[in-house]
Amino acid sequence: MSVAVGPAQSSGNVSVWPHRLAVVLASATLPLLFIGGLVTSKGAGLAVPDWPTTFGYNMFLYPWSKMIGNIFYEHSHRLVASGVGLLTIAMAWVFWFQEPRPWLRRLGIAALVLVILQGVIGGLRVVLLEHTLAIVHAAFAQLFFALTVSLAVFTSAEWRSVPRPIADGGRLRRLCALTTGLIYVQALLGAVLRHTGERVDLHLIFAGLVTLHVILILVRVNKFHRDLPSLKRPASLLGILLFLQLGLGLASYFGKFTSLLGVPVDVLILLTTTHVVIGALMLATSLLLTLRTYRLFAPVKPAIDRKVLTEQFSQ
Repeated sequence: MSVAVGPAQSSGNVSVWPHRLAVVLASATLPLLFIGGLVTSKGAGLAVPDWPTTFGYNMFLYPWSKMIGNIFYEHSHRLVASGVGLLTIAMAWVFWFQEPRPWLRRLGIAALVLVILQGVIGGLRVVLLEHTLAIVHAAFAQLFFALTVSLAVFTSAEWRSVPRPIADGGRLRRLCALTTGLIYVQALLGAVLRHTGERVDLHLIFAGLVTLHVILILVRVNKFHRDLPSLKRPASLLGILLFLQLGLGLASYFGKFTSLLGVPVDVLILLTTTHVVIGALMLATSLLLTLRTYRLFAPVKPAIDRKVLTEQFSQ
């Protein structure tokens, strides 16, 4: 049995800016992931050999006329990342002063700390431990994107509404959480493969596990919760993204590790970079499903009779 979500609570004077900035930040982070993937695919990560300067210039004052070849991709990555950092500062500030929920204000600060840490790791990979820090940088990038998506969900009007209890959802809740974890591990293995060329076996194994779990989610949502658009739509989107991701993964694998397809280098770069972005979208979609299922299927605490409560405290 399942029922729809109830009407929204009265929002009163709740500011819309925390949600707007969270959505803008998540939207800006996605193209940053694409540019970062492009830098890796082109091997442009060390095109600019110094940090935090760019060939001795202040990063924001580097001449546009000198942004040629791989320098263009690496320096553009730094500029866009700086923009995302500034957006994160603005969001954390607005959260602190206009978001009434303390736990959400702390998440805004956590996002700020994470983006600063990510920037430092990205810079240090230029001067230290290129491959190791590059993998950590990629892992934190996916984590930061997932956090921005969570903040956009938590500040939405939907999250402020009062959900009604839905029966038989515990299994789907656990399945979505496990799938989200598997997709994130798969992203980490993808980063290892892209930066070292190793562990393709584990990457393929986890691709199979993710595929199985996404299929199980689709079956369960369509069987038991097809009347809930808030679950059916992201589940369907997750299935579509999986189909695209498998196609991109196969094309990238055969193009990079075999000569069967004869894929041109530029096309291969586009395939592998898009593969990274679709993986991030799968993570965000699975996370959205997980958050919604944990909210809709959360155990309902039984109401305590006020008379009984009064008698207990009077004893």
